[in-house]
Amino acid sequence: MTSSPGLRALIVDDEDLARRLIREYLQGHADIDIVGECENGLDAVKQIGALQPDLVFLDIQMPRLTGLEVLELTGRRAGVIFTTAYDEHAIKAFELHAVDYLLKPFSKARFDDALARARTLHAPAAPAPGIDALVARRNAPLERILIRDREQVHVIPIEQVECIEAQGDYLAIHVDGKCHLKPQRISEIEEQLDPARFLRVHRSFIISLAHLQAIERPGPDRHAARLRSGKRVPISRSGYEKLRTLV
Repeated sequence: MTSSPGLRALIVDDEDLARRLIREYLQGHADIDIVGECENGLDAVKQIGALQPDLVFLDIQMPRLTGLEVLELTGRRAGVIFTTAYDEHAIKAFELHAVDYLLKPFSKARFDDALARARTLHAPAAPAPGIDALVARRNAPLERILIRDREQVHVIPIEQVECIEAQGDYLAIHVDGKCHLKPQRISEIEEQLDPARFLRVHRSFIISLAHLQAIERPGPDRHAARLRSGKRVPISRSGYEKLRTLV
């Protein structure tokens, strides 16, 4: 009779005490091999890509990147056990979508229960239902945009973004004369932006109202937005009507 293969686990938490507690609780599980630990979200993004663990014990609130931002950047959707000290809305979402979570402080019995569910879902690591919606969900408008470029992670404050351009399945984020590509639909990011600060003026363009310098008319029935950088963005008829009510 062959034994089932062990699971490789990565622990991600900015608190040393929390990481030590998980290590201690895992000592009684011979089939779990701890392959790494991270104390911030940026390291977690790198280690998830490098180690490809079967399980990730992932804190939600961390410096540099949150746990949900780590999932967004890595595309990780399976074998995730969330750990959190608060954020009741997130906890409720995890419950509704059957995502494993541990609410700090958690007991060993509660830990073992979550681990047992993770084992049953590993066949191999099956995505937890609803986790895509959870990652995309925002209780407040975006305050920064995350972009992964090979081994680099760019964290762009939202106030630096002058406009966003749709390019197929990608977005071109225009910042300080540079263009960063992000795999996402323009309709998705439009829902996450503050409508008081950003406006979709064309099917392919969203502009920052703070970066708007002037509205120009290059031809009959044609309008364009001139941004502070000098960049010009086409404005559709419906976009022009929406813009007129705001400026």
